[in-house]
Amino acid sequence: MKTQMVLLKARFLLPIALLAVLAAGCGGGGSSAGDLNPDDVAVVGSQHISTAKFNQLLGEAKVNLKAQGQTFPKPGTTAYSNIKSQAVSLLVQEAEKENEAAKRGITVTSKEVDTRLKQLKKQYFGGNEKKYQAQLRKQGLTDNLVRENIRQQLIGQKLFDAITKDVTVSQAAIVQYYDQHLSQYQTPSSRPVRYILVGKNKSALAASLLKQLQNGGSWCTLAKKYSKDPSSSGKCGQATFQQGQTVPAFDKLAFSLKTNEVAKVNTPQYGWFVLSPTAAVKKGKSSTLAEETKSIKQTLLQTQKNTAMTNWVNKIQKSYCDGGIRYQTGYKPNPDPCATTNTTT
Repeated sequence: MKTQMVLLKARFLLPIALLAVLAAGCGGGGSSAGDLNPDDVAVVGSQHISTAKFNQLLGEAKVNLKAQGQTFPKPGTTAYSNIKSQAVSLLVQEAEKENEAAKRGITVTSKEVDTRLKQLKKQYFGGNEKKYQAQLRKQGLTDNLVRENIRQQLIGQKLFDAITKDVTVSQAAIVQYYDQHLSQYQTPSSRPVRYILVGKNKSALAASLLKQLQNGGSWCTLAKKYSKDPSSSGKCGQATFQQGQTVPAFDKLAFSLKTNEVAKVNTPQYGWFVLSPTAAVKKGKSSTLAEETKSIKQTLLQTQKNTAMTNWVNKIQKSYCDGGIRYQTGYKPNPDPCATTNTTT
C-alpha cells in the first residue's frame, strides 16, 4: 500500500489529484484482451499500455522519492519489484476505467481539459504561467502529461456520476442518523468555576481552606499553595467546565451551587476539592432535525454513492480477470490482483 501511494503521488504530484482515488479504483468488465504489441507492457480489453507510459510513471515516482529524500530502488531488488508491480496495476486500473467509460459513451473534450487546467493554474499558481512551468520542471513533468492526467480525472468523475446518479437518501435514514448522532448536535451547558484540588485523605485541610475562602481568603494565594492540579494552581483556580465532562460528584456540585457560593466535595478518583462557581450556568444548545437535515443528507448521499461505486467495482472487476488482461513477459504484477479477486469473490 505504501508503494502504491508513492506511485499515486508521483502520477498526480501537481495539485490536480482531486479525483485520484477514482482513477485508481475504477474497475471494468466484459471485454477480452487484444493481442500484445511488442512495445506493450499489457493490454486491457482494447486499451494498450505502452512501455513508454510505464517508464513515464516510474520516472515520476523517481522524482517523488527524490523530493522525499529517498533513493529510487535498483532493478533486481524487492523494492524495485514492488514499485514495478504497483505501476503496472495502476496503469491497468486506468485502462479498465477507459474501457468502461467508452462503453457508456463517456468522453472528455479538449475544451473541458483546458478549462480545468486554467482553474488549477489560477488556484495554485495565481494564473502565472511561469510559475506553472517552473513547477513542471521541478517535478519532471510535461504539460501534455498534466493534461492527460486531468483528462483521466474528468473521465473518472463522469463515470462516478453516471454510476451513482440514481442514489438517493430517504427521510427515514436521515432521522435515524440524527438520532444515532444526537450528541454531536448538542452543545453541553458550561460554567466558570474556581477550584482547588486538595487531594485524598485531606478532609481537615479541605475544611480549613473552605473556611478561609468563605471568610474572604485569596483564591490565587491558596490555589498556588495547595492545589495539586497545575492548571488550577497556575490560574488562581479558574477554569470552565462543560456539564457531564468531569467526575460526577464534582460535576453535580459545580452546576448546582449558587454563583460565588463555596463548598467542598470528596471524590473517589481524586479526593477532596474546594470549589466555587463564578457565574451562572451557560445553557447548552441543540440543533433540530430540520436544521441538520441538509447536512445529514449530504453526508449520507456521499457515503451511499461511495458504497454504490465500490459495489460496482467489485461486481465487474472480476470479468477483466477472465481473459480481459494480457501482460508482457516480466510485467505481470506480483501479487497478481486477479489472484486476489478470484480468491475473495
